[in-house]
Amino acid sequence: MQTRSWLAGAALVAALAMPIQAYAQKAGGTLRVYHRDTPPSASIHEEATTSTNMPFMSVYNNLVMFDQNIPKNGLETIVPDLAESWSWDDGKTKLTFKLRDGVKWHDGKPFTSADVKCTWDMLLGVSTTKMRKNPRKDWYWNLKGVSVNGANEATFELGQPQPSFLALLASGYSPVYPCHVAPKDMRTNPIGTGPFKFVELKQNESIKLVKNQDYWKEGRPYLDAIDWTIIKSRSTRILAFIADEFDLTFTTDVSIPLMKDVAAQAPHAICEKVPTGVSTNLIVNREAAPFDNEDVRKAMNLAINRDEFITILSEGEYQKGGAMLPPPGGGWGMSAEMLATVPGYGDKPTEIAQAQALMQAAGFGPDKRLAAKVSTRNIAIYRDPAVILIDQLKSIYIDAELEVVETSNWHAKVARKDYQIGLNLTGVGVDDPDVNFFENYGCGSQRNYTGYCNQEIQDLFVKQSGMTDQAERLKLVQQIDKKLQEDVARPLIFHGVNATCYQPRLKGFSQMVNSSYNGWRFEDAWLDN
Repeated sequence: MQTRSWLAGAALVAALAMPIQAYAQKAGGTLRVYHRDTPPSASIHEEATTSTNMPFMSVYNNLVMFDQNIPKNGLETIVPDLAESWSWDDGKTKLTFKLRDGVKWHDGKPFTSADVKCTWDMLLGVSTTKMRKNPRKDWYWNLKGVSVNGANEATFELGQPQPSFLALLASGYSPVYPCHVAPKDMRTNPIGTGPFKFVELKQNESIKLVKNQDYWKEGRPYLDAIDWTIIKSRSTRILAFIADEFDLTFTTDVSIPLMKDVAAQAPHAICEKVPTGVSTNLIVNREAAPFDNEDVRKAMNLAINRDEFITILSEGEYQKGGAMLPPPGGGWGMSAEMLATVPGYGDKPTEIAQAQALMQAAGFGPDKRLAAKVSTRNIAIYRDPAVILIDQLKSIYIDAELEVVETSNWHAKVARKDYQIGLNLTGVGVDDPDVNFFENYGCGSQRNYTGYCNQEIQDLFVKQSGMTDQAERLKLVQQIDKKLQEDVARPLIFHGVNATCYQPRLKGFSQMVNSSYNGWRFEDAWLDN
């Protein structure tokens, strides 16, 4: 097996700034990918899972996107998509896009600036057409509105300068939707302008896409189709990949231990081991007694033995960190020295003794243990750490049972606070504080599953967003992150490092190293059969 790791030193850093090697591309063929579960829907804007994002990103286009051939996303890697150019006004609060002419939706209707306005009006919640869910509404806290000037120009007006705003629009989570298609239809029969057209989704079976013969990018895509096969058992689907039934695994589905199986049984396969951009974390329903007691929440955070999780699940490869992705993969995470000063990251016997004292102050102890449920999504990467969490909570007098939740129902369940304790995974669409802070910790955000709200911290979210000096912004971001951990807003257990594997015949594909959400356009991918 050819293993490519993100920890390859200076050679990797240099490679991240360079496009992939050019090949003599071949047209034709069907890309075969396995999927871990049935997506809750095909509507990217209404979902908060890569289960939707990975198969359906290729159906759509953005105004701009991260270059699909550069593995590390950043402001410097943003390239045109439906917008052929963009410009800021002098005050840096108006961002104007010149749109491409002649682009058509998959149903043949023309793409215009009205579609751009309709999409962001829905996201802002100001249109008569409403989405069922709007998990990233808080990305656009600073967006006052979108105006149009003719069919080929749209302007985004911001309340204050926000240097990262373009990166939000480049995410795989930010496609443009058609005005003429209702949100309910986008869930089951999505219409886009992208390189592939939706054919069908069969529950627990498959997703099928075919080449858009009228794609506006000349010569793209190379593939004739993409077939996704849904296999719920991780061991079964990886064995199928080893047996050469698939060209590509689901993103970062291959754990560090499972890479050994792939290496032993399919030595020709290429496995790229990268930070997933997804953290495993503890969520606690602050509205449900006794978890409305701050001492109980703090005790649970102190009881978490992060080193034990990392050793058991990844043979030491996972990373400890705060809310932001740790360096070197992430650009905003706390240093190891700073992290060591955060409660929960110190000497474990000492912290467990502190946690036991907090629990006893809350009325619990060896003779009065707390019975609870730990809820989690019915996927291996959720279930495995949930079992470890349950075992660790016993040390502070909590006896918990595991509640597994059907995967497509998980996010809706925790969003409505229908849980006590949750073992959750949080994926961040863009490695930038403006995404992570507002979406996952902002007061009133749909994705703020614990209900944490600190107005003083919220004001700092706004302050860091408008800073143009990125070195000073980094200092403030790290201070905010430290405070979030001290407040036990959503205790981080670890940041994932897993592998995506593919057969050598798959060319023109780059695995992103700081997000699992932005690299699935597949318009440059081809098969060397």
